[in-house]
Amino acid sequence: MTQPNRPIAPFSRKTRRQFLQGAGAALSAVALASCRGGYSNVQGGAGGSDTLRIYTWSNYIDDELLSQFQEQTGVRAIADVFDSNETMLAKVQAGGGNEYSIIYPSDYMVEQMRELNLLAELDKSKITGAENLLPQFQDPPYDPGNQFSIPAVWGTTGLVYNRTQLNPSPQDWDYLWDNQSKLARRVTLFNDVREVMGATLKSLGYSYNSTNPKELEAAFRQLQKLKPAIANFTTDGWRDQMLTGDLAIAMAYSSDALQVSEENPDIQYLIPASGSSLWTDTMVIPAAAPNPDAAYAWINFLLEPDVLAQASERLRFATANQAAIDLLPNALKSNPNLYPNQAALQKCERISPIGDATELYDQYWTQLTSL
Repeated sequence: MTQPNRPIAPFSRKTRRQFLQGAGAALSAVALASCRGGYSNVQGGAGGSDTLRIYTWSNYIDDELLSQFQEQTGVRAIADVFDSNETMLAKVQAGGGNEYSIIYPSDYMVEQMRELNLLAELDKSKITGAENLLPQFQDPPYDPGNQFSIPAVWGTTGLVYNRTQLNPSPQDWDYLWDNQSKLARRVTLFNDVREVMGATLKSLGYSYNSTNPKELEAAFRQLQKLKPAIANFTTDGWRDQMLTGDLAIAMAYSSDALQVSEENPDIQYLIPASGSSLWTDTMVIPAAAPNPDAAYAWINFLLEPDVLAQASERLRFATANQAAIDLLPNALKSNPNLYPNQAALQKCERISPIGDATELYDQYWTQLTSL
């Protein structure tokens, strides 16, 4: 999911991203948020050397993973979740970087946070297992040489729909506009300006990362037309509505789509024909991290192939670690939702920083969501 822009779902990167497994048996180290089935924002200080605070998307961490980490290291981990990169950045800039020692920003946000001097450069001598990363994640364009980040989860953004309700089935983003009347109040889009504007730009034949004012205005006008059909803007909240049949189609991260389709096989996922976003969610250490030693311990823990493979199988996310992929069941590692073929990936773009155009994106987003 991501990111992209990708409390604990995603995914999503919050959010790319599954509801917690075993929420009823939560560890004492975390508080559960009843509204989203994820971890709540835990109040209080950053904790001592025996505590690690993590800020992540939903669906990347569950009770079992936190328990394993504590048993292995003696460090209690507390996970809070966010539902967009922009929400995370705002909190970090407001002082949250002093609270967390591990954060999970998406690829483009790594670039932005690096430019803002919010990230610590990684000490590679303290990291073990990075050699198992897939080749395309060894030297990613958003962070050459992985100087500031370690890839954690990756995926695509697309459409999830109920095939019993939509016939013919959607093939591209323009399906939303072409079938607006029958989709009225039965479609959701992310609560994420870059994903929503990006998908609309793509449907018009433009780049997901356009900074052209005329193209951005055209995308905004398209979204204005679609707004009456949109039930709401939500990155995670569509799941239950899709399962109950209240929604017919929703913008979704690939990992979330797999989880929901396993509950109801009539729910399908597609990468739109005109293309979409390809995201990577990463692990970074904030420049002001209160417990960098525990942060390195977490990174190394998540680079252990068996630990990562088990988490990937439980939480249904795609990993960038080849050694972990090798340990996955064939049905999972061959699933095209999680590991799409090259033809599908070639249609996708990574979300990139857009510089001064950010202000125009935010202006349109504010207008759209306040209508």
